[in-house]
Amino acid sequence: MGLLKNDLAHMVDNIIEIDSYKSKMGNDSDIVTLAFSIHGNEPAKDLENFIEKGYPFVLDADVTSGEQSDGTYKVFVEIERSKEIPTQVLEIADGVTKLANLDKMKFRYYKNFKSKDLDEENLSLSIPVDKESYEIAINETQYENYKNFFTKSYAESIDMLGETLIIKNTYAQPLRFNVTDFGKETMLNETINMEDMGEVIFLSKVLGDYNITKYGDTLVLTNEGYSLHLKRI
Repeated sequence: MGLLKNDLAHMVDNIIEIDSYKSKMGNDSDIVTLAFSIHGNEPAKDLENFIEKGYPFVLDADVTSGEQSDGTYKVFVEIERSKEIPTQVLEIADGVTKLANLDKMKFRYYKNFKSKDLDEENLSLSIPVDKESYEIAINETQYENYKNFFTKSYAESIDMLGETLIIKNTYAQPLRFNVTDFGKETMLNETINMEDMGEVIFLSKVLGDYNITKYGDTLVLTNEGYSLHLKRI
């Protein structure tokens, strides 16, 4: 029996990750990958089956073998990179929105810190539709990718779930932060918070060699000219 409306309510994260994971079917420059975060193995398998059988343009759909570091299972979807990609992503998202009882969905391109509203304009501007534009986009956004931004970190794992950055180390509780801003030369109109230097020193030990400053209740991390603004949850 197939899935019905609301069968996956409260089980699917509302952010789709696009081109954040490597393709199994071919070169990344030729294939677009989508990743959905699902709470539970069986719901993930149900979504995999729904997408693979329901959309003829899908080359492959697969589920991670185990729970990921962010506590979810991933459903990966692979589609040929072409000018039809924005329409195809919206078509899949429409089905998932109905199954999961979501008001709307967003997407994150290439593990970017910032998500965007899932609409045709944003998808067209963000997703490269051919090999040449893919190579250019990946090179230009290297440090906008949160995995690359934290490549020299001491942390065991760093993940984004929704708009939350999750930092994990062995034998310690995960640290969670809301991402409030990210980009080049982002500024804050606040004075440096000298009273919380203990937190800055602690994060430096957790994360490694990053320039960390606290302005009010906002932590600012800089790397290669980019600034990441975080608020502790």
